[in-house]
Amino acid sequence: MLQYLVFVGAAVNLWGAFAYIKDTLYGKTRPNRVTWLLWAVAPAIGVTAALTKGVGWAVLPVFMAGFGPLLVFICSFINKNAYWQLTLLDYGCGFLSLLALVLWAVTKEPNVAILLAILSDALAALPTLVKSWTDPETESSISFTTGFINAATSLFAVKLWNFSELAFPVYLMSVCLLLVIFIERKRFYRLIKNSPAKINPPPR
Repeated sequence: MLQYLVFVGAAVNLWGAFAYIKDTLYGKTRPNRVTWLLWAVAPAIGVTAALTKGVGWAVLPVFMAGFGPLLVFICSFINKNAYWQLTLLDYGCGFLSLLALVLWAVTKEPNVAILLAILSDALAALPTLVKSWTDPETESSISFTTGFINAATSLFAVKLWNFSELAFPVYLMSVCLLLVIFIERKRFYRLIKNSPAKINPPPR
């Protein structure tokens, strides 16, 4: 029964995507379209490769990890604050995504495609990670929080604890958690600084 938690995770992830889209439409966030497009492509490669390895419902969170960014990418064209930022890194990510498909076709080894898709997704995350650290007010943590929950539910649907089933979900959990920390670190710091224990330290 626990494997069906992936549907709960998918619903939570979709809600987070819509919340991010709302912030995008209102101009509260400034999504980098290149990043969000690559975040849609890389999981799609991972999902396709995982399915050929016989992965079951554990692949649903990975699919949702690509479907949400695809919706954000499409809706970003309504937001004037969204932007393209074509750098060597962006071109490199696109090249790796294509390379994943080519190597998968040549080697017939899905794990190669999964590994390269993760690498491509991670490189695509770098611009947003940097922006989340330098300008956290331009990002919203809700999508990445729900993304973490979505990826975590895949652990309940894992049948074989191997690379093809675990690699992408564990990676997604890691990058989403890192993004949430980067975006919310100032708020966390203020909460700690203004906590009752800090304001009224216990007597010695």
